[in-house]
Amino acid sequence: MAKELQAVATAEDSPPNNGLHKTDKTPINKKTADYVIRTAIAGGVSGSCAKTLIAPLDRIKILFQTSNPHYAKYSGSLVGLIRAARHIGLNDGLRGFFQGHSVTLIRIFPYAAVKFVAYEQIRNVLIPSNAYETHWRRLTSGSLAGLCSVFITYPLDLIRVRLAYVTEHKRVSLVDIVRKIYAEPASITLQSSKYVPNWFAHWCNFYRGYVPTVLGMIPYAGVSFFAHDLIHDILKKPLFFKHCTVPLTNEEELELDRRHQKIPLKTWAELLSGGLAGIASQTAAYPFEIIRRRLQVSTLSASNMYTHKFQSISEIAAIIFKERGWRGFYVGLSIGYIKVTPMVACSFYVYERMKLHLGI
Repeated sequence: MAKELQAVATAEDSPPNNGLHKTDKTPINKKTADYVIRTAIAGGVSGSCAKTLIAPLDRIKILFQTSNPHYAKYSGSLVGLIRAARHIGLNDGLRGFFQGHSVTLIRIFPYAAVKFVAYEQIRNVLIPSNAYETHWRRLTSGSLAGLCSVFITYPLDLIRVRLAYVTEHKRVSLVDIVRKIYAEPASITLQSSKYVPNWFAHWCNFYRGYVPTVLGMIPYAGVSFFAHDLIHDILKKPLFFKHCTVPLTNEEELELDRRHQKIPLKTWAELLSGGLAGIASQTAAYPFEIIRRRLQVSTLSASNMYTHKFQSISEIAAIIFKERGWRGFYVGLSIGYIKVTPMVACSFYVYERMKLHLGI
């Protein structure tokens, strides 16, 4: 890590072709198109790697969250997770663990790219220097970045869930799924409005479950950034500083200061902070995720298979509570805990290394 930082610092501090030198006090201009593109590439690649790593767990979690009739009996325990994985392996083989993953990659690359770009840009405005570094500014930066990325990529997430939900032994066509979602009856509220065209009402079918997603993004992003930064601060206290941070030379510290970046944590410490932050944020936002998943597949349930009735958030919440009580809002959470650590580890590791290689 120290050698990589030194290499970047040496390369960037060398005089450019026009002979003009940059001083250590000159911050990198994060508003340039070049910086935005590089950040987008770094974020997209990191998100794709992380999602690929935990794709099998993600498939099982979606089957549990949506109460798929073939897998509902396995939910609620780690033993059930193993049995569900065995069921998928016996019936669908290795390919079954990655069903819908192609759509995941199509979705996650722009999602992660937009999220990291938005976060860097919003943070640059709200926290222009260390003097402005506060928890609420971190929370706001992360929440707004998450909302931006979710709005742009939500239809792809809905399609991914629909693909992952199907367990029949037949080839599922992406085009057929898109056509089916669009053809489903739209919200009565939108159809009854004379100001909303029919095509727009049907296009809104791709945003079923979007409201609980937005509601869940606030505690998820807020708790995630707060916990992550809080653990970072704790691990950088004098008692832990030597053991948890990467040893740097004076030149490397100046380079980090020029970029408005803090001294990085060692790999194990970064994984620890990211994993704990992920667990805390997922626990806080998980009920909204359950409601969102159920809304996304509500038209596929046995009761709505023929009527395609559009269900509201309160109706879905009432159904979940009636089925399993408050525990129903946390079905599959243990799988979420298991996948948080490797996903966050991979995402942060790849993102930071991509930033170093891309010189941002």
